[in-house]
Amino acid sequence: MFKLAHISDVHLGPLPSLSIQELFSKRITGFVNWHRNRRKHLFGSTLDLLLDDIRAHQADHLAVTGDLVNLASGIEIRAAAAWLRALGDPADTSVVPGNHDAYVPGAYEKSMRAWYEYVRGDLAPPQWQEDRHIFPYLRIRDKVAIVGCSTAVATPPFAASGFFGARQARDTVNMLRAAGEAGLFRVVMIHHPPIRGATSFYKRMIGIRRFAAVISTGGAELVLHGHTHLNTLHWLRGQVQPVPVVGIASASQGPGSIKPPAAYNLFSIDGSPGAWELSGERFSINRSGDAVMPESADIFAR
Repeated sequence: MFKLAHISDVHLGPLPSLSIQELFSKRITGFVNWHRNRRKHLFGSTLDLLLDDIRAHQADHLAVTGDLVNLASGIEIRAAAAWLRALGDPADTSVVPGNHDAYVPGAYEKSMRAWYEYVRGDLAPPQWQEDRHIFPYLRIRDKVAIVGCSTAVATPPFAASGFFGARQARDTVNMLRAAGEAGLFRVVMIHHPPIRGATSFYKRMIGIRRFAAVISTGGAELVLHGHTHLNTLHWLRGQVQPVPVVGIASASQGPGSIKPPAAYNLFSIDGSPGAWELSGERFSINRSGDAVMPESADIFAR
């Protein structure tokens, strides 16, 4: 049995001191939003509690579906790189970027360069190459194929949308088909929810129909996403049966907010092609914010 843990929207804090030049951009809106809203409810201690519980459950792999940082300043990107290294071997953690990791023009490239060990496929070059597409990537762990996709793009102020384009769609279909032919359980990671109506218009994913076609054509067994800071379950049409699309609360969300407290999902994957067995449990921060408790013994129960 392979155990896959999923967290998202880490939003490592607190915000560092930023120069006037750094704030003279879209960052000023995020800076104000942090100090008015996010800093009241996002706590690093909840993230530490989740990670300790994930280790206690002996997860084989950790999936992180974006938004490691807040404003994508250089200090934040380097701090996130240090945080990733503290998690352990890059082979055991897979990351895809979110909109906050590409907050302003140029931030995406800086983030991916700094976090390259966690966003590169098994056959990708060992060093970052400026002119090479990273996504989608393919990592094979035991009987599981992890396919990482990116929707991270810089957007104007007051927008947090993502984009899934035709080139990435074609490559993702090919990866999923090859993984299916190899008899692997296919997990797709993406930041924005690939579900129409799952979030507000200005936070939506552009390319939802394209992504749905990728899943129905290429095949997959599980899709993981973040962005909404909600614990959600949707379904997309698959080749044989519906494919679960699972979202998770922010890994740094403290109790007492209108959003659910920090949580992670733990998926157990077993079986073989045509007879895969998938179960999922959710573990959340308790009301006092000092422990992690089981919340749902079966997140797929209807």
